[in-house]
Amino acid sequence: MKKIGLLPKLIIAIIIGVILGKLDFIPLVKGMATFNGIFGNFLGFVIPLIIIGFVAPGIGDLGKGAGKVLGITALIAYFSTVFAGTMSFFVNSAIFPKILVVGSMSLTDTSNPEHALLDGFFNIEMPPIMGVMTALLLAFTLGLGIAASEGNTIKKFMKEFQGIVEGLIKKMIIPMLPFHIAGIFANMAHAGQVETIMSVFFKVFIIIFTIHIVMIFLQYTVAGSLAGANPIKLIRNMIPAYFTAVGTQSSAAAIPVTLEQTIKNGVENEIADFTVPLCATIHLSGSTITIVSCAMAVMMLNGVTITFVNILGFILMLGITMVAAPGVPGGAVMAALGLLETMLGFTPTLISLMIALYLAQDSLGTACNVTGDGAIAIIVNRISGNKLKTINGLVK
Repeated sequence: MKKIGLLPKLIIAIIIGVILGKLDFIPLVKGMATFNGIFGNFLGFVIPLIIIGFVAPGIGDLGKGAGKVLGITALIAYFSTVFAGTMSFFVNSAIFPKILVVGSMSLTDTSNPEHALLDGFFNIEMPPIMGVMTALLLAFTLGLGIAASEGNTIKKFMKEFQGIVEGLIKKMIIPMLPFHIAGIFANMAHAGQVETIMSVFFKVFIIIFTIHIVMIFLQYTVAGSLAGANPIKLIRNMIPAYFTAVGTQSSAAAIPVTLEQTIKNGVENEIADFTVPLCATIHLSGSTITIVSCAMAVMMLNGVTITFVNILGFILMLGITMVAAPGVPGGAVMAALGLLETMLGFTPTLISLMIALYLAQDSLGTACNVTGDGAIAIIVNRISGNKLKTINGLVK
């Protein structure tokens, strides 16, 4: 029997949560809130471990590669990610105030007990072993040290630690998320906020998908202009990679198809073999668009002031911390949780809502990432002095 995917599970969880919340059976909602409180505290404990486990090995891996080509590829990937997030900010700033009711979803407002979110029966404190910024600094230090060192001891240790944290996400956090999401929506339904949330989901998703498509066209317009090829034909060749990413929700799982289609676009084999796997871990333009859009929507709905300076700093750090985000659904947002907390002031409740928003369309962000990897490969191919090869008339 085929397993139910994460997205259907989340949809089912939302429906069940709304139904249970509308029943207004307070002991049940408080019981679900108890689980949410414990799970949220556990997530806070794990965030520094996720940062160290993913960022340090990711930066360390960048020390191995093809020298100049490695630097060029990493720089282009980072620029693409930052540009995507910045574009998302300006688009959202222009559209969100017109379609979202600002300040209509005060999730942290407890002045009116009748409409406040319920607390759990009890709470278990789980303080993290270190602060988020300390974890970031430690991850950068270890990553740069691994990249510069000729030894393998620390690198092997960090790889094994990454495997432990990745297993924690795959085996515990991801499977428990549907229950967590059900609890969140049950509480919001009880508080009379669920209609606003569902309206937000639909509107924000349409905007995110539109920005994804625009970003892909911009990437291939630049790549096609540099390579002297038709951008539409280049994009058409990458459609199999796009839909593979939609189905797997993993850039890593889509690498074989992305690589094959990139070579069909005329990129030299050795360039494609190097850039595609690398970009699968360092290029997250689609995920950045999604995270920035979801974060801005949550902030606006809660009446939080949004400034370009704050969001730009968040985007610049996001492009680094998401390096080597795990090849599991939601890897990018998991790596971004620390930044959401420290730079944008997200509370545990807002972080939980952010996870729900992101995971509900994670596959589309991953598909945008993967498709963009092919454009970067074309650009690097041209910078390296190569022209696109014509294979069966597919490129020119």
